[in-house]
Amino acid sequence: MTQLQKRWLVAIVGIPTVLGLTYMGGWFMAVPLAGFAGLGAHELFRMAAHRNVYALKVIGCPAAISLVLLAGWRTSYSTFAPWALGLLAGVLMVSLVSALVLRGCDRSPLADVAVTVFGAVYIGLSLAFFPLLHALPAARGWDMGASPAAAGLLAVMLPLAATWIGDSAALFAGTAWGKKKLAPSISPNKSWVGFWAALIGAAIAALGWNAVVRSFVPGLSANVFVILGAGVLLGIAAVVGDLVESLLKREAGVKDSGVFFPGHGGVLDRLDSLIFTVPTAYLVLAVFGSAG
Repeated sequence: MTQLQKRWLVAIVGIPTVLGLTYMGGWFMAVPLAGFAGLGAHELFRMAAHRNVYALKVIGCPAAISLVLLAGWRTSYSTFAPWALGLLAGVLMVSLVSALVLRGCDRSPLADVAVTVFGAVYIGLSLAFFPLLHALPAARGWDMGASPAAAGLLAVMLPLAATWIGDSAALFAGTAWGKKKLAPSISPNKSWVGFWAALIGAAIAALGWNAVVRSFVPGLSANVFVILGAGVLLGIAAVVGDLVESLLKREAGVKDSGVFFPGHGGVLDRLDSLIFTVPTAYLVLAVFGSAG
């Protein structure tokens, strides 16, 4: 199979699977997400090893997994946050003690501990916002009699749609007209034209999402100007997330974070933008939701 055929196959299988698991919510969504969190943390730690920074994988990977599972158990931010804070504090303490015992002064203990905790936060904590976002409409009473599963799916669809459509718009416009590069030393293929196209695409996606939400779950909708601004903010978050992962790969000297998805690269290559857009969407809906 060609790379393009592999990409299409992954998309054809992956998108319905993601939507189906998101609709079911609960552990159906949290458990696969936790698995991806563990794989993503492993990819990050493997990239760090290219620069002679060796994370404590037996601590960092389970921590990333546990944060997502914790969000699947404690689905409101107020109940999730204290547990997550305690878990991360424990990860830090255990990592420091492990470095003290296993690494010593001459084996970069500070860098090893830092990347271990960073991996748990960057991937595990970010993906934990998927279950939190899914549960937000029911927790706030925005579902208004609609199915909690449908309301949760629609909530998660905001960052998904903004990310996917914004990325597609950026790819099309950047390929056709992009000449002035956005960050050539980090991601040579990204252009300013692509950046603006990503923002426009994400804004249009958010407006379309709001129109659908008003028909099916009106309590989840927001003022049109709020949602337009949210779309732009999600577009910026998606680009930043992509650039952050590109920066990490550039430092490690690798093209892809892994090979988990044929034709698409690793887990981080597929989740880089969502790592930023899902927490951003949670913040937007938590602050401005039901403001319409």
